[in-house]
Amino acid sequence: MYDELYEAWIKERETTEIQALPKDFYVKLAGYIKKMKEESRMLDDKTVRAKLLRREADNVKKMVKEIIELRREKTLKKATDGKPVAKEALTYEEEKLLGEVSPSLESYQTLLKGILGGRSPRIEVKQKPKTMILRFIQEIPAIIGADMKPYGPFKPEDTASLPIENARILIKQGVAVEVETK
Repeated sequence: MYDELYEAWIKERETTEIQALPKDFYVKLAGYIKKMKEESRMLDDKTVRAKLLRREADNVKKMVKEIIELRREKTLKKATDGKPVAKEALTYEEEKLLGEVSPSLESYQTLLKGILGGRSPRIEVKQKPKTMILRFIQEIPAIIGADMKPYGPFKPEDTASLPIENARILIKQGVAVEVETK
């Protein structure tokens, strides 16, 4: 994993374009760092192996921090300039983050265009949805939602709109999946 990280770090530093990373790159990195921490705990701090492992961990942390900062800057720059960001180059986590930031950046572009067009600025803040639409994969009994209302019972292939807090738990448990809405 160190070689893959090093190669990604070099590529990201050398170019102005965001470089393609595997979708699960950050997940693999987190596992790699966790493994180093576990190994480090098992070693005597005075051994050569412990010192090498500490140095490797320091290098990894520096590279990860710089990669994330560079990618954030490149992504935000493109989005701010109104240019499309190649989703195939982003990790799963970056796609989610960009999806949350893009509407705000688009609002700034709309504000700018309105002012330059001589129109009075009007900002409409879109409320984040308080519910999520789910499709159930497994049968589950009725539940009381975070809003204290009863929901269910549900059978496989049922769909329902539930409070986000409950929806996330059900998705994490693998009993339901989010229905994409546009």
